[in-house]
Amino acid sequence: MKSSATDCREKHLLTKKDRCHCLANTASLFFYSTCIAITTISCFHFIFYHTNIKYTNNIHDFNQTHALIQPNKEIETCDLFEGQWIRDARGSLYTNYSCKTIPFLKNCFLHGRKDTDFLHWRWKPDKCELPRFDPNTFFSILGGKKMAFIGDSLARNQMESLLCLLSTVEAPKSIEKDAEDRFTTWEFPKHNFTLTAFWSQFLVTATERRVNGTDTGGFHLHLDRVDTKWSEKLPSIDYAVFSDAQWFFRQNYLYESGNLIGCIYCQEPNVTDLGPGLAIGRAFRSAFKAVNNCKKCKKIIIFLRTFSPAHFENGAWNAGGGCNRTQPIQRDDVNKAGPDWEYRKVQEKEVDAARKAGEGRGNEFEVLDVTEMMSMRVDGHPGVHWGNQWMKGYSDCIHWCMPGPVDTWNELLLESIKRRNAISSQK
Repeated sequence: MKSSATDCREKHLLTKKDRCHCLANTASLFFYSTCIAITTISCFHFIFYHTNIKYTNNIHDFNQTHALIQPNKEIETCDLFEGQWIRDARGSLYTNYSCKTIPFLKNCFLHGRKDTDFLHWRWKPDKCELPRFDPNTFFSILGGKKMAFIGDSLARNQMESLLCLLSTVEAPKSIEKDAEDRFTTWEFPKHNFTLTAFWSQFLVTATERRVNGTDTGGFHLHLDRVDTKWSEKLPSIDYAVFSDAQWFFRQNYLYESGNLIGCIYCQEPNVTDLGPGLAIGRAFRSAFKAVNNCKKCKKIIIFLRTFSPAHFENGAWNAGGGCNRTQPIQRDDVNKAGPDWEYRKVQEKEVDAARKAGEGRGNEFEVLDVTEMMSMRVDGHPGVHWGNQWMKGYSDCIHWCMPGPVDTWNELLLESIKRRNAISSQK
């Protein structure tokens, strides 16, 4: 039997051992708790910090955007319209799913187009770079302004492209359109920017020819009378982009001062066939004259987008012609001897004359010369992928898929505006 003293010593040792055991447990608990806390904080940091950071798509674009605010930066003056299409893995800023305003007839993927190679080309000017479209830069320059696209369905095509590009940072709001959806206005409220399309397939007054009560598809064109449906809207416009031509290639009769002066493709013995070129030039002349003579207008910046060629192969549009290519052609393969270049020439001639006439009025006239670059893009049309229920079997080789090469027109538009503003700020 143990003595009392021994019993007491054992109790003392047990108590000490228990304390050490407890201390060890406490230390282990603290260690594991600390590890769990650090791990939890790291996870939250990774999830929330990395999710909220917005990276630029590429460093070159980032530098171009911020170069706008660098003092004494030399203004870029290279020719934006002389160049070639080069491969670009990035593709478009938007998709036919992300942009909710793509028109039904230009939504090529919706109507069965499978290839996507046509999205992976960018325009490279010979002596400089064309910056990728930056919606934030666009709004920073044009916030508070109103821009109108005036002309035919290709003018509308460009407006719809711009609408999609800008919608990547703000959803547009439709504020006005007519019953046929030919005159339409969109607003970006956060940026106080308004975008409008004015349908005018000839820019001048036109009435469709009827024979025995039936529409013929041809028109009576009064080349010296501007279409007032768009001209009366000019006082509210800051920027206007004109484009027109395709509707002139039909049996039209031409008038000036109310008198018949000739026709296009009429094949009548007593009427002179003047061809599309003259009519296109006179129509733009009247349109630009209306701009320069507008007494209620403030200063307007005018852009003319030059002729955009069609690419029907193996026949005309109504004779089995189509456009099934999936890649651009090379610059050396473009035929510059055709009539497309005549139409481009007469358009630019009228811009030059209007620019001189507009100097005293404060108006400015610029050119978006897309004729050569779009001559190479035989791959970017809807073709049979346009879902027109009334023209099954026919191809659309005039308009452009969205997204597609038409987005480049708005890259050129933005860069031209940036250059113009840079020059104005140094005067």
